[in-house]
Amino acid sequence: MTKTIDDIYGEMLEVFAQESGYLPASSCDLAVRLYAAAAQIQSLLIQAQWVLDQSFPQTAQGEYLDRLAALRGISRSIATCATGNLRFGVSSAIGGDLSIAAGTTCMTPDGIRFATTDNAVLSAGSLYVDVPAMALEPGKSGNVAAGTITIMAAMPAGIRACTNPQPFSGGDDAEDDNSLRQRVLDSFIRLPNGANAAYYEQTALSFPGVAAAKAVGRPRGIGTVDVYIATDAGLPDEELLDAIRSYLQERREISVDLQVLAPAEQTVDIQVAVKCAQGCTFSEAKAQVEASLRAMFTGSLLGREVTLASLGDLLYHLECIDNYRFSAPAADIPASATVLPRLGTLTITEWEA
Repeated sequence: MTKTIDDIYGEMLEVFAQESGYLPASSCDLAVRLYAAAAQIQSLLIQAQWVLDQSFPQTAQGEYLDRLAALRGISRSIATCATGNLRFGVSSAIGGDLSIAAGTTCMTPDGIRFATTDNAVLSAGSLYVDVPAMALEPGKSGNVAAGTITIMAAMPAGIRACTNPQPFSGGDDAEDDNSLRQRVLDSFIRLPNGANAAYYEQTALSFPGVAAAKAVGRPRGIGTVDVYIATDAGLPDEELLDAIRSYLQERREISVDLQVLAPAEQTVDIQVAVKCAQGCTFSEAKAQVEASLRAMFTGSLLGREVTLASLGDLLYHLECIDNYRFSAPAADIPASATVLPRLGTLTITEWEA
């Protein structure tokens, strides 16, 4: 623990008295100077302790933790925007085409904004058209439930309504210090040597957008390695797989047959009854539960089990939930390095005593 100014000042007075043979009065100029010096010495001690903390991954924070991570070839995962489709419709079919420009903005009642990413046309005779869109702000807040995006910031000519027929997903917050710190510490525990699973996994994780990587040895016999990749949104696209595959092919062990693959998806259906906390409505509780559960099912679940305990813990800490009861899944979903758990049908009902 850092010494207080009074402790340092007291030690300085003690040494001064031993060397000079007298103790200066507390109101004299010398005592004031010693106290001022003690304050500066304490500041230096605090600064030295801070520098020491930033020198080790166990205690470093922010950009200093980023620098330590970079020495291990690790970078902080950036925040990502949720994606999905917006549906624009009319009350009755019309005889001409209606244009919807890229960048058309819609929002939820609580102000979470989404914008179309492509130009689109609602063709003559059609009642609606679905357009790809993404959240304007990165983070988990963009993972909204189906039917919650209902407000158009600027209504395209002729369009009468908007909604999202399916949930928006894939939004994630920037990696926090605790998560990054754990990855850095794991890199010391599981040292990559150019041939082991840690090497393949840590190399894959260095690519932007990769949320999880699992290496499986000898899946097709001796001398074979399969590396499974997942992104924040779930399954990786071919462009990302090709980039990682090309990079690892140039650096793999001699005579190793290497594959970089997308995992299989395992759908996890969830049915839960929730008891609302005092002062919360069921609609508020349902929105919180749905947002939290959807935010949990990202690519980071690759190779990890989904336990009823983890699902329950997630709900237990929500403000509007007083109690809960799961009907599905009936048991924990076991972990598999080749499988990515994905949220299937989500049914949320009100608790009935």
